[in-house]
Amino acid sequence: MKKFTVVLALLLAMCICGTVFAQEQETLTLLLRAGTYGEVIKALIPEFEAAHNCKIEYSEETFDDLHMKISMDAINAEGTYDVIVVDGSWKAEFIDNEILADLTELGYEYDEDIIPETLPAGIGPDGHAFLIPFYGNVTVFMYNQDLIEKYNNGVVPGNWADVLKLAQTMKADGVDGFLLRAGAGDNNVSDFLPVLKSFGAWVMNEDYTEVTLNTPEAKAALQMYVDLYKAGNMLDKDNIVAAINGGTAAMGVGWPGWGADHYTTIPTMSAEGADAQNSSIYGCWFIGMAENSTHKDLALEFLKEVTSAEFQKKTVEIGGVPCRESCLLAEDSLAINPNLEVVYNSLSVGTYRPFVTFWSEFYTTFGPYIEAAVMGQMTVDEAMEAAQAACSALL
Repeated sequence: MKKFTVVLALLLAMCICGTVFAQEQETLTLLLRAGTYGEVIKALIPEFEAAHNCKIEYSEETFDDLHMKISMDAINAEGTYDVIVVDGSWKAEFIDNEILADLTELGYEYDEDIIPETLPAGIGPDGHAFLIPFYGNVTVFMYNQDLIEKYNNGVVPGNWADVLKLAQTMKADGVDGFLLRAGAGDNNVSDFLPVLKSFGAWVMNEDYTEVTLNTPEAKAALQMYVDLYKAGNMLDKDNIVAAINGGTAAMGVGWPGWGADHYTTIPTMSAEGADAQNSSIYGCWFIGMAENSTHKDLALEFLKEVTSAEFQKKTVEIGGVPCRESCLLAEDSLAINPNLEVVYNSLSVGTYRPFVTFWSEFYTTFGPYIEAAVMGQMTVDEAMEAAQAACSALL
C-alpha cells in the first residue's frame, strides 16, 4: 500500500509538471506569403519547435490579403501575428505607421554575407533594421531554349527592340513570342517597370515629389509593352510559365520563384546603342516582426535562424532563392539551380520601387491605364496622360 501511494504521488507530480510545462510553452504565430516564399520558411518549423520548446502556428495569404491582414492587425494593442512576411515595396508604409518592430533596438545586426544591395528596403530612416531579406525576388527574362535556338540561333535578345523583332517573327509563325502577365495593379505594374526603366524613364523623380509618367520616354516604353502584347498574348502567371517551359510561347518577364526552366538578366537597353539602365527591379521578400507582437524574444530568435546562412542554403533544395552571396554562389547550390548565378547578378545591380507610403495606391491606380493601353481601349498618349493626373493626386 505504501509503495502504491509513492508511485501514485510520483505520477501525480509528473502530471502536474507536465501541465505546468504545457502552460509555459509559447505559441509563435507566423503570417506568410503563400507559395514558395512561405514553404521555405515553414521548413524551419519542426526544428525550431523542438529546439525552443514552443508551438508555431501560421497562415498563408495572397499578396493583397497579406498586406490587408498585416495592416488590419496593426491597430490592435496585442497582435495576432508575431513574425510577418513583407514585400519590400511596403517598407515606407509599414515603418511610417509603426507596424514593424525595430530589430536593431532588439539586438539584431545585418551581417556582411547578405547582398548589400538588397538591404535598403529593410532599413528605416535612422539606419535601423526593420526587415531582413530572405527571398531574392528580382525581375528576370524567361525564355524557351528550343525556340530561341530555332528562331535566333540560340542567342537571347539583349535589348527590347530585338526582343520585339524576334517576338514578331515568332508570332507570324504561329508562336506566341512574348507573354504579358494578366492583372491590373501590382502584376502589370511590376512587370512593366523593367521596360520603363530600360527606356530611361521612371514612375517618379528621385525625391518622390513628382510623377513622371507623361514623358516621351515613358510613352515609348508603354508603346513597346503594347507591341510586345500584339506579338504574343496575356496569361496568368502559372500559364505563362507552363507555356514558356512547354514551348508554346517564347519569352516573358518573370521572377525566380516562378519555376521557369531558363532565364537570364532582364534587358537593360531599349535598343542597341542606347544607354544601359539598372532595369532589374527588386521585389525581394522580407521577414520581420510585428510591433505589437507579444512574443518578441522568441520571434527574434526565429528571425535570426530562418535568415541564417546555414538555413538559407538548405532552402535552395525546395525552391529557395537566398539573398546571401555564400548561398547563391555555392557549388552545390548552383548544381541544384544553375539560374542562381543570374539571380545573384541581378540582385547586385537593380532598382527599387519607390519607398513611399502610398505605393500600394500608386500601382492600383497606374495598373488599369497600362491594361487599357495594352487592350486598345486607350491610346498610349491618353493612358499616360491620364495616369499622370491620377497618380499625381496621390502625392
